[in-house]
Amino acid sequence: MIGNSIAGFLGTGVAVSASSYESIATATGTGLSGTITFSSIPSTFKHLQVRVLGRSTYAGTQDDFNIRLNGDTGSNYSQHALGGNGGSVGAFGAASQTLGGSTNYAWLPGATAAASIMGVSIIDIVDYENATKYKTMRGFCGADFNGSGSSNLWSSAWLNTAAVTSITLLTNSTGFFTTTSTFALYGIKG
Repeated sequence: MIGNSIAGFLGTGVAVSASSYESIATATGTGLSGTITFSSIPSTFKHLQVRVLGRSTYAGTQDDFNIRLNGDTGSNYSQHALGGNGGSVGAFGAASQTLGGSTNYAWLPGATAAASIMGVSIIDIVDYENATKYKTMRGFCGADFNGSGSSNLWSSAWLNTAAVTSITLLTNSTGFFTTTSTFALYGIKG
């Protein structure tokens, strides 16, 4: 699968084979909530991966989303991002954040974007069970806003050594995940 080939590069720089991925859970947006949570994550994998094909009900062209691990609402996240849209580039960095991911760089089309446009994100959570180091997340996301799209790379650290047992995705505005939005959590074997 091309998705597995593109998504499968981890810290070793070696592509992970499609057989190394195991589906843990899937979810679909309700159109009434800006939150998706994967909980009771098993401890039997080396890494985790979240895949998003999404859209928001936000009354604008685009919305953003972020990540919270284990329900931690403290200022325990850092965010870094680099993005471009074919005409300009931008960068972002912040420490002591209450959410992981990258505000303004994990884009979803909003309600005023063309109806057929969806955003895509692939997010790796590296060594999610390792109790001796902070957790690192990295993502690739993009959307084609009908000729003015963008693609973005971001990384984030959760400054906590606890094993990741839940992942919550949250829209960054008043928008909700549409009923056409799909979310999948995979475990990656070590």
